[in-house]
Amino acid sequence: MELFSRDDIPAGLVRRGPTRTILAVDDSRTNLNVLGRRLAHLGYLVVLSDNGHEALDLIAARGFDLVLLDMVMPGMSGMHVLTEIRSSRETADLPVIMVTGRSDAGAAIEALAAGADDHVPKPFDFQVLAARIDRVIDRARHIAELKRSNATLDARVAARAMELGEARVELAETRADRLRLIASLQLLNDRFERLSGTSDAG
Repeated sequence: MELFSRDDIPAGLVRRGPTRTILAVDDSRTNLNVLGRRLAHLGYLVVLSDNGHEALDLIAARGFDLVLLDMVMPGMSGMHVLTEIRSSRETADLPVIMVTGRSDAGAAIEALAAGADDHVPKPFDFQVLAARIDRVIDRARHIAELKRSNATLDARVAARAMELGEARVELAETRADRLRLIASLQLLNDRFERLSGTSDAG
């Protein structure tokens, strides 16, 4: 595993805003080093891994904003790594862009069907890749914000439902108390009338 960060590059080249962390996975160390440096120049914190097993360990150990995943690798393929990512509840929503040397349409279909957020064939234009990374990360951020908003709304709805339930219980108790009071008053009234009738008869 290697790490490229914004500390490795001139300040003038660093993007403003929060640092986004990318895990790049490729069995070619040359490809990884080039990719790591170029992404670091855009202000990303980049972690490099040259095999699928290590990549899964890194994903389990820390949070990433996006994974750039080579589709074809010896040992554990990128498709296998993607399947593992999507099958875990903790990482099911982790953005993944699949990168592959396969240029056929079937590669893109296979990657997207397995859950990749995007697919980029090699050789790629780095500016296009950077734009796709930005888009996928922004979309994931919006989705996360929407989920947080929905969770907050659900909590509010649940709280209101509980309040409504409590209010209904209180209303039912009040009605029951009212009925008991009416029954007691009626009983007292009946007794009074009996007593009055006895008194008149005497």
